[in-house]
Amino acid sequence: MPEQFNPLKLENQLCFPLYACAKEIVKAYKPYLDELDLTYTQYITMMVMWEHKELRVKDVGKYLYLDSSTLTPLLKRLEEKGYVTRKRSAEDERGLLVSITDSGEALRDRALTIPQKLSACVNLEPEKAQTLYKILYELLSELTTE
Repeated sequence: MPEQFNPLKLENQLCFPLYACAKEIVKAYKPYLDELDLTYTQYITMMVMWEHKELRVKDVGKYLYLDSSTLTPLLKRLEEKGYVTRKRSAEDERGLLVSITDSGEALRDRALTIPQKLSACVNLEPEKAQTLYKILYELLSELTTE
């Protein structure tokens, strides 16, 4: 007799391998980020800052899919480390601007090898990696469409 589909069986959940892979990838980053004294979330925040130099806090949140309750303490920690500054916007005093500092820019040079080190750990053929990337961003787009 064929086994009936069990919707509550862990192996039948798409969310579980996504969760487990994300957790394992963040764990693989840890030794490299420890050298920079950054958490993974601080690292991806710095990636956004290296690219954009100055952004409103709410725009940083949009890039990273983070809400302000997560972002505020994160940015405070990066400011304490000297990598970013936060200041009120001259155009709109309600808005807070985040700017990268010279120390934050210098950190970029130390972080340049991390993506290459991680791709060596994740040993996925480039075509498969590109397909996975595309699928994940399609899923993310579907989940975040307002």
